[in-house]
Amino acid sequence: MSLPERSPQRFAPLYESMRIRFEDCVLDLGTREVVRGDRPVRLSPKAFDLLQIHTSIWPDTFVADGNLANLVSELREALGDDAHEPRIIRTVPRFGYSFPAKTDESSAPTSPPPPDATSCRVVWGGKETALAEGENLIGRDEHAAVRIDHASVSRYHARIVIDGFAARLEDLGSKNGTHLGERKIEGAAAALRDGDAIRLGSVVLTFRRSGSDAATETASIR
Repeated sequence: MSLPERSPQRFAPLYESMRIRFEDCVLDLGTREVVRGDRPVRLSPKAFDLLQIHTSIWPDTFVADGNLANLVSELREALGDDAHEPRIIRTVPRFGYSFPAKTDESSAPTSPPPPDATSCRVVWGGKETALAEGENLIGRDEHAAVRIDHASVSRYHARIVIDGFAARLEDLGSKNGTHLGERKIEGAAAALRDGDAIRLGSVVLTFRRSGSDAATETASIR
C-alpha cells in the first residue's frame, strides 16, 4: 500500500495542542516537536510528517514506498528503535511498515517547566512568536518555528537554540546572512540577550526574554 495522497498539514487545526506518547517519546503535533526522554529530537520535516502519519492519522496502516527507507532509518535512529527488535516501527516484508507502539494522546504539557525558567520569543512586524526549548528554525519553510515569508530570507536561514537560561543564534548557511546587531554571525553561535536585534537578510527581529535572569541584562536593540 502506498502512502495516501494527503498532507498532514490539512489536519493541523485538530492537533494544535495534542501530544502523543509512545515508548519514551512524546510527539507534539502543535509545535511539531519530538522529545525523547527529556531531550528534544531533531527530525527532518519529511521524517516528522511520516511519524505524524503513522501515529496520528493511520496508526494501523502499512506504508510501502522505496523512498521511505531513509526516512524510516532516520526515525529509528532518532527514537532509539532497533530494526532487528523493533518497538516503534516494524518492517513488514514485501509490504511496508507498521507502527506497533502503544500511543497515549493528551493535551497536557510534555513536562512541567522548571520553576526559574525563562520565556523566550521573537518579535517581528508587530507579531510575537514563542520559542520552545531546543532548536527553533527561522526561515521561509512552512514548518519553521518562526516562519518569515520574505524574499531576502532563506528557506532554512537561521536557528535559535534555547537551553535553559541560555539562548544562542546560529546561521544555517543563508544566502543573505544573519546579523546580531551589526555583527555578522559566522561559524560559532552567538549568545542572545533580551532586546537583541537579529537581522536576516533585510528583515529585523527582536529577541525578547523574560524570567529571573532577564531583568539584569541590558537591552541592546540597534
